[in-house]
Amino acid sequence: MTGSTAPIPPLTPTTPPPEAVLPPRAPEAPAPGTSLGSHYEHCFGCGPRHPSGLRIDAVAGEGLEVTAEFTVRAEHQGGPGLAHGGLLATAVDETLGTLNWLLHVPAVTGRLETDFLRPVPVDSTLHLRARITGVHGRKVYSAAEARIGGPDGPVALRAQALFVQVKLEHFTKHGRPEDVEKVLDGPDLMQRARTFEVNP
Repeated sequence: MTGSTAPIPPLTPTTPPPEAVLPPRAPEAPAPGTSLGSHYEHCFGCGPRHPSGLRIDAVAGEGLEVTAEFTVRAEHQGGPGLAHGGLLATAVDETLGTLNWLLHVPAVTGRLETDFLRPVPVDSTLHLRARITGVHGRKVYSAAEARIGGPDGPVALRAQALFVQVKLEHFTKHGRPEDVEKVLDGPDLMQRARTFEVNP
């Protein structure tokens, strides 16, 4: 047997610690019922210009909630006629990520846990609902579920996630330079993120 015998450290929890709080909705947050749109037009999750992307358009809900819909297309298959599991996790991740617009602070996924409860056939529409469950420092905890066929349909997925608030330089420093340059003056993530105040 080769490799290190050092123990693998435990994963970061996706449930908020006791000292986490539910913050108020940011005054600048989109009003309930408002489409949140795409944060970047080429994003696989929400971008309208990605040819095989999910094209998720989340809608701001009341309080710290958002809803979204995602229709599984043929190019999203894993097994024959069924959505790929990783792609379903991406749909949930994208929806959870939009919660950060309600706090008016950019954040990135730190950890995502997903329970797959039933298969999702091609041509199904998933109805996703996500909510913030707590904030502690720069950590934003959230949970979501996805139902097949309607907001009250059978639950196909459940998820919990940890997002970490970041500054604009996270994207400008780590993104591919030619892509970053294209959006710095555009109405995408970079432009919208410039209006945020982020706690270090």
